[in-house]
Amino acid sequence: MPEFDHKAFLSRLTTRPGVYQMYDKAGSLLYVGKAKNLRNRVGSYFRASGLEAKTLALVSKISDIQITVTATEMEALLLEHNLIKEQQPPYNILLRDDKSYPYIYLSSDDEFPRLSLHRGAKRGKGRYFGPYPSAGAVRESLHLMQKVFKVRQCEDSYFNNRSRPCLQYQINRCTGPCVGLVSHEDYAQQVERSSLFLQGKSPELMVQLADDMEAAAQEMAYERAAELRDQLAQLQHVQASQGIEGGTGDLDILAAAVSGGRACVQVLFVRAARVLGSKTYYPPLKLDESPEEVLEAFLPQYYLSGEREVPAELIVNAMPPDAAVIAEALTVQAGRKVKLRHRVRESRARWLQLAAQTAQTNLRAHLEGQQTASHRLQALQNVLQLPEAPQRLECFDISHSSGEATVASCVVFDEGGPRKSDYRKFNISGITAGDDYAAMQQALERRYKRLKDGEGALPDVLFIDGGKGQVSQAMSVMEELQIPGVEVIGVAKGVTRKAGFETLIHGATGAEYQLNSDNPALHLIQHIRDEAHRFAITGHRARRDKQRRASVLDGIPGVGAKRRRELLRHFGSAGGVRNATVEELTKVTGINARLAQQIYDTLHTS
Repeated sequence: MPEFDHKAFLSRLTTRPGVYQMYDKAGSLLYVGKAKNLRNRVGSYFRASGLEAKTLALVSKISDIQITVTATEMEALLLEHNLIKEQQPPYNILLRDDKSYPYIYLSSDDEFPRLSLHRGAKRGKGRYFGPYPSAGAVRESLHLMQKVFKVRQCEDSYFNNRSRPCLQYQINRCTGPCVGLVSHEDYAQQVERSSLFLQGKSPELMVQLADDMEAAAQEMAYERAAELRDQLAQLQHVQASQGIEGGTGDLDILAAAVSGGRACVQVLFVRAARVLGSKTYYPPLKLDESPEEVLEAFLPQYYLSGEREVPAELIVNAMPPDAAVIAEALTVQAGRKVKLRHRVRESRARWLQLAAQTAQTNLRAHLEGQQTASHRLQALQNVLQLPEAPQRLECFDISHSSGEATVASCVVFDEGGPRKSDYRKFNISGITAGDDYAAMQQALERRYKRLKDGEGALPDVLFIDGGKGQVSQAMSVMEELQIPGVEVIGVAKGVTRKAGFETLIHGATGAEYQLNSDNPALHLIQHIRDEAHRFAITGHRARRDKQRRASVLDGIPGVGAKRRRELLRHFGSAGGVRNATVEELTKVTGINARLAQQIYDTLHTS
């Protein structure tokens, strides 16, 4: 293929806005960019001087550039975002975390509304409060609200099948609406107070509680007054521990820091003047970019996916060059005005300073960790005698309880450590209970059939938590699927079964060896093995608990939540329903002879 003639290309390039895609000789996409003026922007890559070394490295690989002209600069921004998300070019700044943020959901269709953690599409009728930076932050808020307001948080299936108060009622964390121990009016009042609290209207709520407390005292309802006093005291404690006060509104604070070829973006979430928490991102840099350019790439990827709420105000520590275009695109996305600001005062300035300091601190710690990770990968290269340091590692483990609810885990590490967005769990079925070899084979076949079909990247090294039997299964799967070039290593516990005494089994040769306990390669192997073990156990417990929670009455045609509740109330347990005759079943409210026969037949043929 002839060398790319940039002069001829630029001479016929338009000056209109659009998107450019740079490709190498193999036809692989290197970089996607947008421009207000395509000729000027693309031409800047081919200047005779003034280019950074990383940019020169990109330019040296360019063999072709493809152009898409757009009507406006905002259209170019949206197209660039979609191309980066779909194709993930190696020289673009990529946002690796693709998880949606959790919310607190307050249902509205239920007779007694429920508070719960919610993540994903907002399909349910009700109100969503957040977003929160993590599920832990949501659980902390829900735990507080359970103590203060006592609004139910149990699953609907659990709520609908209660015949007596649960433990939450016994420890004064719920008012027992499932069995009629609270009036609709009193419960609705607590729901309204929960809503005020979640909206950040604590001052208004505390005034309301104080007025109600005084009224109850005057009416000599001292028990009621004491309960309101306790609620007021707990809310005052929360207000006092909020850290930064005095602001208003819903906003996100974003601070970028760049150093040592790495970037850190700290996102601080403020809702109704309350700091809900923060989230840290480390987008890898392949070019020499400033904090302004990092945020210019980060903001569209972060907000334009539609998976995250766009607040009315975004405050940044470095204003992106195309701030006006980004703000316009976010305004269209949110359906209301979105402001992108840099110069702020008072509480906003304090929040911004906090985010910037956190970004700098986290980046320094991350760089130190990167140096450690690089050292460990080089040590692993030496131990396994690889031609170059491995870039992607995978590890499999199996977890079950005496063969019940078997789950296989696959965790992925790269030069940045755990790559959690690539983790996978496999629910194992169709094997003899407790057969770890068959479970490992099934998981590996499912995983690597997909990877061979191009659904992901193959690892350089595959670790198997187990001995020769499991390693043999892995080698068989690799041979059957014709997947070459993957180094398979078994990690078997030594005789003492203590960390530091692991035996490594080389898949290709069957050779066994041990590493010194202070070897950095062993530390990396232990890390990925322990992470695979943790992830497998988590998946197994979730699957096991789900199976054990399932009732024998679930799935019977014609038996919904209401009839299931009546059956359990009448017979006392699922076992009582199973032992009942057809005639006895017809005595339950809502169960006719035909349905009774169907229930009986289902329970005695399953």
